[in-house]
Amino acid sequence: MANIAKKVSWSGRGDDRGESTPLLNGTEDGKYNRQDIVRSRPKEIPHNEKLLSLKFESLDYDNSENQLFLEEERRMSHMSFRCLEINRWVICGLIGFFTGLIACMIDIAVERLAGYKYFAVKQNIEKFTEFGGLSISLILWAVLNSAFVMVGAIAVAFIEPIAAGSGIPQIKCYLNGVKIPRVVRLKTLVVKVFGVICSVAGGLAVGKEGPMIHSGAVVAAGVSQGRSTSLKKDFKMFEYFRRDTEKRDFVSAGAAAGVSAAFGAPVGGVLFSLEEGASFWNQMLTWRIFFASMVSSFTLNFFLSIYHEKPGDLSSPGLINFGRFDTDSLQYNLYEIPLFIIMGALGGILGALFNLLNNWLTIFRIRYIHRPCLQVMEAMLVAAVTATVSFAMIYFSNDCKPLGQDHTEEYPLQLFCADGEYNSMATAFFNTPERSVRSLFHNPPGTYNPVTLGVFALAYFLLAVWTYGLTVSAGVFIPSLLIGAAWGRLFGILMSVIARSSSISANPGKYALIGAAAQLGGIVRMTLSLTVILVEATGNVTYGFPIMLVLMTAKIVGDYFVEGLYDIHIKLQSVPFLHWEAPATSHWLTAREVMSSPVTCFNRVEKVGTIVDVLSNTSTNHNGFPVVTHTTVHDEPGKICGLILRSQLIVLLKHKVFVERASSRLIQRKLQLKDFRDAYPRFPPIQSIHVSQDERECMMDLTEFMNPTPYTVPQETSLPRVFKLFRALGLRHLVVVDNENRVVGLVTRKDLARYHMGKDGLEELHLAQM
Repeated sequence: MANIAKKVSWSGRGDDRGESTPLLNGTEDGKYNRQDIVRSRPKEIPHNEKLLSLKFESLDYDNSENQLFLEEERRMSHMSFRCLEINRWVICGLIGFFTGLIACMIDIAVERLAGYKYFAVKQNIEKFTEFGGLSISLILWAVLNSAFVMVGAIAVAFIEPIAAGSGIPQIKCYLNGVKIPRVVRLKTLVVKVFGVICSVAGGLAVGKEGPMIHSGAVVAAGVSQGRSTSLKKDFKMFEYFRRDTEKRDFVSAGAAAGVSAAFGAPVGGVLFSLEEGASFWNQMLTWRIFFASMVSSFTLNFFLSIYHEKPGDLSSPGLINFGRFDTDSLQYNLYEIPLFIIMGALGGILGALFNLLNNWLTIFRIRYIHRPCLQVMEAMLVAAVTATVSFAMIYFSNDCKPLGQDHTEEYPLQLFCADGEYNSMATAFFNTPERSVRSLFHNPPGTYNPVTLGVFALAYFLLAVWTYGLTVSAGVFIPSLLIGAAWGRLFGILMSVIARSSSISANPGKYALIGAAAQLGGIVRMTLSLTVILVEATGNVTYGFPIMLVLMTAKIVGDYFVEGLYDIHIKLQSVPFLHWEAPATSHWLTAREVMSSPVTCFNRVEKVGTIVDVLSNTSTNHNGFPVVTHTTVHDEPGKICGLILRSQLIVLLKHKVFVERASSRLIQRKLQLKDFRDAYPRFPPIQSIHVSQDERECMMDLTEFMNPTPYTVPQETSLPRVFKLFRALGLRHLVVVDNENRVVGLVTRKDLARYHMGKDGLEELHLAQM
């Protein structure tokens, strides 16, 4: 991959407003001194696949069992724990309700805006078809598309760049334990919702499902905390859940609720959160997430039924309605199984090609289209080109079909067809993507000719490749399904001609469904969850086995060439993402070789001035500090007796918990866990805390606040064992000790993430501030 001499971030900004301090303690690399790296690194480091970014913090998924934590638990009764469990269910219900409400708002807004646009363009085309001057219709279509997309792109590029894209890679990283700055903020949610409405109404080759997943995650992060840090409003609710561990579980529920609202698939939402999102799971979490998904789907359908004046009809499956397949139309024969496997392999190849092209295009964007104004201009260009390509293909198409009384086309265009007929190409292009998918699934045989399907699939494939990665809120599910449904239906037509089988030609919709599954599986590499999502969205379990077979084939074939789309974009951002297992052939590496050292440690009773100086040192920005017993020998490591975090020290300094002050006659309020929770998640920077010269001479006793039982490993522990312990427990810091339990190093996320399997075996990534 070519070097890219630009700063890269999902937010599109070089700064993170004081939130993205590097997460490493000690040296970033066991072979280099961290301070030397910091001094020598340039302001902008060329970005390539061999780099790992230092800008991302880790989240604390391991609870600190300090004295405050134990005292709080001892004070809590059995009823208190039952109330906490009830609160968890209440929060999940609220997450589902608000996610469904947002999905309903998105659906209504897109339907209204797209309806106005297509109606105006249709009227204009009909007006100028007979008298000439269709170029005016083209200009109108392109201008309307560009106007919608421009508004959405401006909101994303200039107000909240993290709202760009689907948001699934960011949420996947968050659930893995990586803190992506501003990813679950209220402003991100507002821009995300507004942006996806503009993107879909602007006719881009995008979908609403990815942004819904991100939106559900943001809702979950906000509701579960009982306050809004953006609005500076605290509702004094759910204070117990103000920590990363609890917040992570609720974000998993929000992501599942987003899937459920998008596809009407509660079970699929749970499996999506398990397979593609969450890195940590338990049985009770499964039921709570399923509850949130059910509430989300019901809320959406309830309000949509009221909007459509059908208050008793809750049959709408979700935000994206594929329509229900009847059982007879989806019967299949055993001889068709090999055909489905071939389609799965074809989907894997096309998905790999999609990912490869999009990867190259993303690198180009990183290098040359990194300014907000250029990003908005590119989005407008894509919108105009999409309208132009659509118009040209409709204009030159002679695929005319009779318009029956029971036609399902929303905006049928006659154009140059005879009276009583409509242009079949317009059914695919002159519509929102999900309605086009529905027509490819359910329209009867003979609706599309092979040329129309082939040309449409090719054109939409290229448009979708170009569109994904723009600075707009957009998903890739629906474009992928649309591309696959087009070539899948074409595959069925060709097979019926070759085999001269009436059973194949009678059911082109089932081949559209299989093609849609194959294409989407080849791009995102999902298997079980996508099977259930498609089964729930289409309302038929008959094709559960063929869909699973196709998705597994697509994943196997696609993985042979290139990674899934979400993994590619995570890697392009140089995120320290930890996969399920350590790299193969890494048993020869030990904790001594991968750890960061030397380590900054504190004594159990430490001088305030020393703590302030360490926290203020901009060349280190450590976030975790082992607490050791005092040693009289200079430079000899002390024995581990605990671990304390930067955030905890900042709260202690803010409240001036000093030994001399505590022993004075002044009445000092004893700190509780509530004081730390009130500061969560935006702990103040050390620069905002004033410590006088006299206070610097005071001492701070860390015994009560440190975690007295941090996880430790001997320095001879192999990398896979260190990785398994770190990954399974969701750790942020893992202390490495010698035979006498003295601290010799610290393992953090980037120490493990920098090792991966490359073409030539085990490779080590370089660390850089990007």
